[in-house]
Amino acid sequence: MSAETFAAQDAAELAVVERGGFVESRHAGAAVVLRPDGEVAAIVGRPEALVLPRSALKPLQAIGSVTAGASLEGERLALSTASHTGTDRHAAVVRDMLGSVGLSEDALGCPAQWPSDSATRDAMVRDRFEPSRVRMNCSGKHAAMLVACVAAGWPVDGYLDVAHPLQVHIREVVERLAGERVAATVIDGCGAPVHALTLSGLARAIHRVGSSSERSPFAMHRVAGALVRAVREHPWAVDGPGRPDTIAVERFGVYAKYGAEGVQTMVAPDGTTVALKVLDGSTRAGVLVALTLLARAGALSADAVDAFARTHPLFEVQGGGVEVGRIRASV
Repeated sequence: MSAETFAAQDAAELAVVERGGFVESRHAGAAVVLRPDGEVAAIVGRPEALVLPRSALKPLQAIGSVTAGASLEGERLALSTASHTGTDRHAAVVRDMLGSVGLSEDALGCPAQWPSDSATRDAMVRDRFEPSRVRMNCSGKHAAMLVACVAAGWPVDGYLDVAHPLQVHIREVVERLAGERVAATVIDGCGAPVHALTLSGLARAIHRVGSSSERSPFAMHRVAGALVRAVREHPWAVDGPGRPDTIAVERFGVYAKYGAEGVQTMVAPDGTTVALKVLDGSTRAGVLVALTLLARAGALSADAVDAFARTHPLFEVQGGGVEVGRIRASV
């Protein structure tokens, strides 16, 4: 049988959607919480089940690109781990990354897309622009990979092939940080390889990233420390204005990275780490559940997280243009 994630009977309730006092939907899944020392603090569902991290793998892929030779810092480094909304500011940094090694956006292997930021998309439509690769939410990751290839003297053509030296190196970085072998490799929505890990392995990897020091004697950990600092200094870069990861970084100082199909990772300032997978693939409750689990572990203020959950528009359920309910964490 081919590799697969956990089944419905192995999931536990993570969040509910309430409308006018009626629980309309339930999001089930699995989660694991690690203490600052990396030991398990809490589990929900089956954390040893396999998941595809999707874009939650980007921090590890970015570390792979930098340790392969890509010279990135500040906004460029933050963009290398981003699932951005394609604003002009995002696109400008990606073009700058490519231009630093003499490449144009034509070198990007990700598909052309409209930006997910509605104001930017509307402006592009009015000005008769077309979808472009630089606006695709993974273009920062791809630009970092291309910069790494140029720095290492590897071919730019075919940089997304699983056998390309860069992708082989990235896989080795993923396995070192996760502390386990990759269970399967498939192709992500952007065209890059994505590696299946256990949810616990993903949590270990993100914990090691989030708790790394720029003063470490090990290059990989120095890069990880710099990456986390870049994201906390430039939270707009990793998601976008009004988006969940950006808001979580700005408001709570966490290191947050979501992935498609209901994956969410988060590291509190003290190193407490959460990795979760919503089984139905929805991303709407991920940030709320992760923050709630960090608060339950004592890593964030429970009152601050509760106030955020009760009042922020991210978690509103609307009816007739007004709030009639909320998304609520069940953990």
